[in-house]
Amino acid sequence: MKLTCMIADDEPLARKGMQEYVQDIEFLDLVAVCENGLQANSFLKTNTVDLILLDIQMPKLSGIEFLKSLQQPPVVIITTAYQEYALEGYELDVVDYLVKPVAFSRFVKAVNKAKDFIALKQKQQPQDASYFYLKVDNRFEKINYDEILLAEALQNYVAIYTADKKMLSYITLAQVEKQLPVNRFIKVHKSYIVALDKIKSIEGNIINIAQHAIPVSRSLKDDVMQKIVFDKLLKK
Repeated sequence: MKLTCMIADDEPLARKGMQEYVQDIEFLDLVAVCENGLQANSFLKTNTVDLILLDIQMPKLSGIEFLKSLQQPPVVIITTAYQEYALEGYELDVVDYLVKPVAFSRFVKAVNKAKDFIALKQKQQPQDASYFYLKVDNRFEKINYDEILLAEALQNYVAIYTADKKMLSYITLAQVEKQLPVNRFIKVHKSYIVALDKIKSIEGNIINIAQHAIPVSRSLKDDVMQKIVFDKLLKK
């Protein structure tokens, strides 16, 4: 099992050390290195990660403040030079608390704990779920996976489209992506997730679903084409 990982730390040497540690762990995939909580918050608006290695003392937005701002935070390991935040960290359900300088053996123990915790959570999740609930205005709307055409990020909201309606919710696209089955949906742009079985055609960098024309970003196009077209392309 591979875990996507983010480092958030304002100290260049600490970031470099954590990057080297992460690169030595086979099951960790480093997808973001952020210099402060604001950068980390911006990244998570359009992306998901399994694990955050999070410093506490950062300018403008501390690690604790950043963590409290997340509606559905990933698994977090605190990495800090300050022991006095340990209780507050554990009250926020962090999986471990590392005090700098961090020995590699202690880092290995922490990320193994994170891996085991995530694996346990995945086992506890129902595998046959066919729907989820979304808060829309003052009601909770039941959304069936089969009905979804696409999801679109709109600043601080996400719009989910079905064949007959559009539902707007105060949530991030990353949270929606985490909920959707990976074998049925794919992120094609920082602002769009589409249902694989609802795609009618692809023309250049545009995916057509019903009356919607969805752009495919350059950085994701190869992965998108491989998953949507090339694996199922009829050949002579």
